[in-house]
Amino acid sequence: MESKELSVVIVTFKSESKIFDCLNSIPNFIQVKIVENSNNKSFKENIEKKYTNVECILVGENKGYAVANNIGLKKVKTKYALILNPDTILNKDVINNFFITAKKLKEFWLIGSANDQVNNIYSRDNHVLEVDNLKGHAIFFNIEKFENNFFDENYFLYFEEIDLCKKVKKNNGKIFLDKNIIIKHLGANSVENVNELELEKNRNWHWMWSSFYFHKKYKGFAIALLIIFPKFITSFFKIIFYFIILNKKKRDIYFCRFSGILNSILGKKSWYRPSLD
Repeated sequence: MESKELSVVIVTFKSESKIFDCLNSIPNFIQVKIVENSNNKSFKENIEKKYTNVECILVGENKGYAVANNIGLKKVKTKYALILNPDTILNKDVINNFFITAKKLKEFWLIGSANDQVNNIYSRDNHVLEVDNLKGHAIFFNIEKFENNFFDENYFLYFEEIDLCKKVKKNNGKIFLDKNIIIKHLGANSVENVNELELEKNRNWHWMWSSFYFHKKYKGFAIALLIIFPKFITSFFKIIFYFIILNKKKRDIYFCRFSGILNSILGKKSWYRPSLD
């Protein structure tokens, strides 16, 4: 039954070895769509040769989490989809437990795993909770509820799943967490063999850009500016401080924070990309 009703979508970028533990934990009768944020043809060839149930889609460049997930989700033909980070590992009961909850709660839009830190609303039974938010490393979608409208593609990194959940709740959709569903998530471990400083700069730039964009989208420009302004000023003075004491690493990180906020305030797209070569 699961093979006809469920597809798995995994967004990857420089995840050549991380992805194998994840794929090995997915039953081989489940169709998997990997959306690779590059034009790495050898990655595609190796994956599709090793796993007959996997299709690897190359998007040509690093388009980020939201765009890549939308590409995968829009190709799904099954009733349900499970999006996973490449550094997740499923235990043997995960797929079955998702289906038990999906069949029981037919009105659901999203279901998450017990690893998530969320705001609980109430308990349906001993292990299922209705919640406001889910973490993005593993989310089970009721595809028909979304009408091909999934993640906001303005986000490159961070806040995508928070925004998605907020949209679901705005449409009176139901989001659940099942404590019986356990998914191992290594966390911040999807990208490998890259310059850690470049990743840190990238994280800081996009966290700041997405923070302002999210608050502006739901609270308006003025409130978003009030929320982000202290971080904007702090970043500016820390750039100067670390410049004076000749700490280039810290200076560059805070410059990225400052730049991310400034570009978001000015309405610029989320353009920053790390140099990972």
